[in-house]
Amino acid sequence: MSENTLDLFVIGGGINGAGIARDAAGRGLSVMMCEKDDLAQGTSSRSGKLVHGGLRYLEYYEFRLVREALIEREVLLNAAPHIIWPMRFVLPHSPSDRPAWLVRLGLFLYDNLGGRKKLPGTRSLDLMRDPEGAPILDSYSKGFEYSDCWVDDARLVALNAVDAAERGATILPRTRCVSAKRISGKWEVTIQDEASGTQRTVYAKVLVNAAGPWVLDIVNQVTQTKSNRSVRLVKGSHIIVPKFWEGQQAYLVQNTDKRVIFINPYEGDKALIGTTDIPWQGKAEAVTADDSEQQYLIDVVNRYFKVKLRASDVITRFSGVRPLFDDGKGNPSAVTRDYVFDLDDQQNAPLLHVFGGKITTFRKLAEHAIQKLAPFFPDMGEDWTREATLPGGDMANGDFESFLEQVKTRWPWLPAPLRKHYARLYGTRIEKVLGHAREINDLGRHFGAQLYEAEVRYLVENEWAQQVEDVLWRRTKHKLHLTEVQQQAFSQWFDATYAAAVPLRKEA
Repeated sequence: MSENTLDLFVIGGGINGAGIARDAAGRGLSVMMCEKDDLAQGTSSRSGKLVHGGLRYLEYYEFRLVREALIEREVLLNAAPHIIWPMRFVLPHSPSDRPAWLVRLGLFLYDNLGGRKKLPGTRSLDLMRDPEGAPILDSYSKGFEYSDCWVDDARLVALNAVDAAERGATILPRTRCVSAKRISGKWEVTIQDEASGTQRTVYAKVLVNAAGPWVLDIVNQVTQTKSNRSVRLVKGSHIIVPKFWEGQQAYLVQNTDKRVIFINPYEGDKALIGTTDIPWQGKAEAVTADDSEQQYLIDVVNRYFKVKLRASDVITRFSGVRPLFDDGKGNPSAVTRDYVFDLDDQQNAPLLHVFGGKITTFRKLAEHAIQKLAPFFPDMGEDWTREATLPGGDMANGDFESFLEQVKTRWPWLPAPLRKHYARLYGTRIEKVLGHAREINDLGRHFGAQLYEAEVRYLVENEWAQQVEDVLWRRTKHKLHLTEVQQQAFSQWFDATYAAAVPLRKEA
């Protein structure tokens, strides 16, 4: 590889890095992307799992961002209907917080700002009569219901990386960028395999810094350049508890401090609750959810719901650091979720830094990033990702339920929960997971719940899964459904089976 010069080297394997690598590879550019940990191990697997316009951003007059996000919501729904699907959100109205007229105005804008086509619009609710109000305390009599979308965030990253690789990109998880310096009009990039410690050097015309919370580390330590931009690290924590209401609707509640908290159905029988917004001063990799945040989220839920949560109900909790572009706002909730680029094109070796961004707008961010680099690649292809599906998403009319029926017809021996699991995670690529299996025993060892050996082998061979957590937590959510004993047995089997495995490395 060192004899050739890549067009683009991308640092960071979160959603922005993976999206940029995919977009560039699809235009015919030669691309390499490295990530010091697993794909999506940082911020991109620790989100609220929503593709949404950001209703509360209207309050801060972020109209451009909200409009772009609302448009992208339906673009992504069409691109990946297996891992993204519509969800209805119930917003109980609390007269002591935002006034009803302001909420109605916000929802009207939300319905009409982004050219909504597929998703149903807002409706008012009588919480004393409508079934959605059943779990809510009787002191809240009015509410609203609106649409947004759910997303499996870590899988969204993995599918972008898979698509990038299939279009010729080299994807290198657990590979750290040690240094990058300009030499003779190009970038000399030294990367290190984190498992072996082996280093090698590659060359690229353009360097992209999409390192998320570590963006300034790359600026100051790896490239030793300068940027006038900055980021604010904001910690967001979530808790997972048993689901405590009937129906598939989610809830959005307003707290006394004006923050809004999402309470979403998760993994069938669980609920995902979050998020907090707390300034973070430490290392991004050291972030954890603390007891005070957990209690904050419990208290918000208990303010609205008849069921009273306790700390003992929390199955697990997680925290992520969002690298928000620092626009000088004091309140972490008010800091923009928009993204900004900093292009340094000295010595004919361009360097593009990416600041900020959110899951929903990653595709547009990637497209804008490559457009900024267009002058350096006059022969590259046109914009293409708006109409393209992600791997597994090419089902007729984006109709997941019809596709699920086809899966039932094709593989009638698959139990219904397992059938839905495979269809949701892999979409039309389910055949690659199942291979030539004709009965359940053909899937290999059963580790518990919906986890079979065939899926693990697929993830190792096709999605860069190298460690137990890659399989159980990021590529899937099996960890939430396996007992401690089952997890331990799986870990022993995985380590014994793949200790000497060579990671998937598709060379460009």
